[in-house]
Amino acid sequence: MLILTLVSVTVAALLLARLLLMRRELGRMTSQLRRYNKGTTGKKIDVSLFDQRLEALAGEINRQSDLVVDAEARRRRTENELRQAIANISHDIRTPLTSIFGYIQLLEAEPITSQEKHEYLTIVKNRTKRLQALLNDFFELSLIESSDYQLKTERIEMNVLLSDILVGFYDKFNERNITPDIRLPQEAVAVYADESAVRRVVENLLINTVKHAAGHVEICFGHKEKTAELRIVNEAKELTDIDVRLLFDRFYTVDRTRSAQGSGLGLSIAKSLMDKMNGTLTAELHGGNLTMTCRWKLTLAGEAV
Repeated sequence: MLILTLVSVTVAALLLARLLLMRRELGRMTSQLRRYNKGTTGKKIDVSLFDQRLEALAGEINRQSDLVVDAEARRRRTENELRQAIANISHDIRTPLTSIFGYIQLLEAEPITSQEKHEYLTIVKNRTKRLQALLNDFFELSLIESSDYQLKTERIEMNVLLSDILVGFYDKFNERNITPDIRLPQEAVAVYADESAVRRVVENLLINTVKHAAGHVEICFGHKEKTAELRIVNEAKELTDIDVRLLFDRFYTVDRTRSAQGSGLGLSIAKSLMDKMNGTLTAELHGGNLTMTCRWKLTLAGEAV
């Protein structure tokens, strides 16, 4: 009986000591977390008492802290992007509006010749078209990125579609004295995608190429295993690695003064459409050459939609 009593007392003492140690460790963890939350330290919670449950709790708290930090970083990044986007679109809209208002004042304030009137009206018309294009691009991107925007997936013969698009750009390339090196496969290549979206993506990429290309332009289409791939390569010696990383951002233009006629949304629209089609659009810079690459799921010959 005495031995049993001694054993019970010893076990109770050990349990009490263990409980006190865990209580002290919980207090220590609480103090660490409080300092971390206040920003007085960047050190996360560590556990000095060996206990699997306490270590698991500390690990989960540290992971939650990481999630909070990441969420805050994303929030700040989104706010900065939105602030920059608002500044850019405000600038892009204000510029043609100011010009339109100025020429309307000239038309109203002074007696002018028929030739001057025609010139002013032409400028107003062109500025109005630019403003309309800006607003249309902004609306289209907002629509594409909404969760309700749906695409129609169907089997598309890419050889036929690309040939049709490229013919439409013949005059634009010719005006820039550019003869693109076009390589399309002899065999038919088809993809699962939305035809109007694919056309919009390719046209936006070609518009960007025609606008900024200098010298050699290469347009290649083919397939690798289960993927169809379109590559557009052009000289772009004025671009930097930073520019390439930002090419698909909303309203981004390489022209820092934003004096060009583009909205800075064409590549963003193309990227959003490719994402919607479960495809990819990437940009790489190698040796002064910009390579834009689109990839779609390949449809095998005879395969049903």
